Amino acid sequence: MSGKGNKERTFSIFKRKYRNGDEIKERKNINIVMKISPTSAPKLPSKLKLALTGSLVGPVVDSIHNQCLLEYHKGKIEIPITFTEPGLIIETSFFIPPLLALAYVVLGGLLPKLIGSIVPEESETVHFKNLKAKAILAISSTAIIVKISEYLQTHDISSLCAHPITFLSVSEINLVIMVIASVLQWVVLDRTVVSLITATIVSIGGPLSELPFIANDFWVYIPDAADYFPLHDLAFVPEDYRCLALSSITGPCYFAVTMDAIALARFFDSEEETLINR
Repeated sequence: MSGKGNKERTFSIFKRKYRNGDEIKERKNINIVMKISPTSAPKLPSKLKLALTGSLVGPVVDSIHNQCLLEYHKGKIEIPITFTEPGLIIETSFFIPPLLALAYVVLGGLLPKLIGSIVPEESETVHFKNLKAKAILAISSTAIIVKISEYLQTHDISSLCAHPITFLSVSEINLVIMVIASVLQWVVLDRTVVSLITATIVSIGGPLSELPFIANDFWVYIPDAADYFPLHDLAFVPEDYRCLALSSITGPCYFAVTMDAIALARFFDSEEETLINR
């Protein structure tokens, strides 16, 4: 039986027969259907694809703004723009790719499913279209949001306003702008409640997850970027941790990274389901 993607090949088989002592060769043609389909080739599991993407794309996007936010002290990787000009095109650490590989699997594949099981919603059952295009747009828009954070960190945006904003500090103004940008990304690309809850949780928990690495001197936030938010006002946090520098501008960046991890997970899962159903 032949089907889509199958090829039929004919093999000739010779069978020896004897008649009155003379050898006669009898040939029989046997048609054998060889199944050659896309599913016959080994495919990477969706979670492994997500981890690989996080380990490769994540450090590149992260490098857009980390030079004006922090300094790596352990496992530093520096790639210069050119060997004759000052400046780095990528500054990261050997520890970042495996951390982001794990982060993309958790943020895109595990946490949304966990939250979806707790917060069921009709809109979550919608069949997402153009998942590949949405995944590319999610990564691109995350890179733009991270670039916005780099601009805000290196420029005093309040000085550009016709009427100076006095009731907010510079870091608070930057945070408001970044929140608007990241929520706009969610509105354009997703609009599901589960993704919004997931990204919001990560925007708070993500910076806090860096504390053990900062405490052990893997990296530190530079004084110009550190505003210690949200730790400085939390009395129940031990003093040793409240004194560890964090930057509030990274929260919306974690939100954006969660959105592209979710978009990538949907795309890779849809690819895997398509192959299984063939």
